[in-house]
Amino acid sequence: MKKRTFIKLSSALMTAPLFSPLTGWVNGDKLKNWAGNLEYSTEKLDLGKNLQQVQTIVRKYPKLKVLGTRHCFNDIADTKDQFISVVGADELMSIDAKNKTVTVNGGLKYGQLSPYLHQKGFALHNLASLPHISVAGACATATHGSGDKNGNLATAVSAMEIVTADGEVVKLSREKDGEKFNAAVVHLGALGVVTKVTLDVQPTFMMDQHVYENLPLTQLKDHFDEIESSGYSVSLFTNWSSDSITEVWIKHKLSGSKVPKVQAAREFFGGKLATKNLHPIPELSAENCTEQMGVPGPWYERMPHFKMGFTPSSGKELQSEYFVPRKNAVEAIMAISKMGNQVGPHLFTSEIRTIAADDLWLSPCYKQDSVAIHFTWKQDWPAVSKLLPVIEKELAPFDVRPHWGKLFTIAPTLLEKRYPKLAEFRELAKEYDPKGKFRNEFLNKNVFGAS
Repeated sequence: MKKRTFIKLSSALMTAPLFSPLTGWVNGDKLKNWAGNLEYSTEKLDLGKNLQQVQTIVRKYPKLKVLGTRHCFNDIADTKDQFISVVGADELMSIDAKNKTVTVNGGLKYGQLSPYLHQKGFALHNLASLPHISVAGACATATHGSGDKNGNLATAVSAMEIVTADGEVVKLSREKDGEKFNAAVVHLGALGVVTKVTLDVQPTFMMDQHVYENLPLTQLKDHFDEIESSGYSVSLFTNWSSDSITEVWIKHKLSGSKVPKVQAAREFFGGKLATKNLHPIPELSAENCTEQMGVPGPWYERMPHFKMGFTPSSGKELQSEYFVPRKNAVEAIMAISKMGNQVGPHLFTSEIRTIAADDLWLSPCYKQDSVAIHFTWKQDWPAVSKLLPVIEKELAPFDVRPHWGKLFTIAPTLLEKRYPKLAEFRELAKEYDPKGKFRNEFLNKNVFGAS
């Protein structure tokens, strides 16, 4: 990312909640991503409210990029030419109860979809920490959620509708298109505009979550698998500045629609049960976090870390995230822990979580159960830009893969080695977009420049 794209912000995250509002772009304002660290290279933005409008817009422009809910921290969606968005398109939520699927327009947000599904008796298998992201955008970048047995959000996709560079409509499904479908789901915006997505659903369920504080880091060496398998989804938070995991968030799937509050054990591998709701950054208020303390609630009100009904305010931060094979989890965590003095001063918090393997070509979890090490940085790009190559070097022995929508400096030649299907994906992209209408600087460097 170019240094010019980072803007100076006067107030710190410590005085505000973690995330910024998803406000619409107002004419005259600069178009920026949600955290405010990236100013996009054009303000030209057309909204495709339905399939016909999307086709017209795609055919109109020689160069085009799709802009979603603007949650990426790098320039994966940037362009100097023209944006199209389907966020705010005509709402579509159609459940096929027999086949246990729901079809939605690509720009729909998980925070809109989830309550509707629950009301109809269904649920998704996984959600990200933040519910204000769009379905198509999250799946395009393999945004993930967590859980030993849970694939990332894109693994729920069973079919999709794409408007390709010539304005034609391509429909792909897991059932009919096999490997071409696996290639297309995590597409990084290189194939076209995703107008519809069909997701697998399951019967709705209830969840609760408990938080433990100050779990000794040494416990991970002998008990990592037990700790991570202790719930449906488990997140470990630390700032790497001490010898402990600051918070352990354990989310349990419950049986039945009406379940009593469960009394949790007071100790968990040396960690102490929290006596109040907590924020992943201990200094911040938990007001906007999902309910803890073992209080049961619907899946969509517990699986994210932050409340569905809350529109976040300013979040002045940067984010990076790295995936390593599950078998190397403890080694990778201990490698980062040795960097505590370097990392800690520039960090708000770091989250460690597990994700199941999948068959999606450009997913960081392709063919491997994975552990993601996430960094929420203070918004100091000069300092962070120096740290990232050091972290990547420490994780290099584990063939680390970066989150596509967050900040990284891993060279394209290494991405080529770590994504065995990258060359084949380029061929599919050339088939759907032979003249490079949807390419940009990010794709040219990290996907097409690697050949």
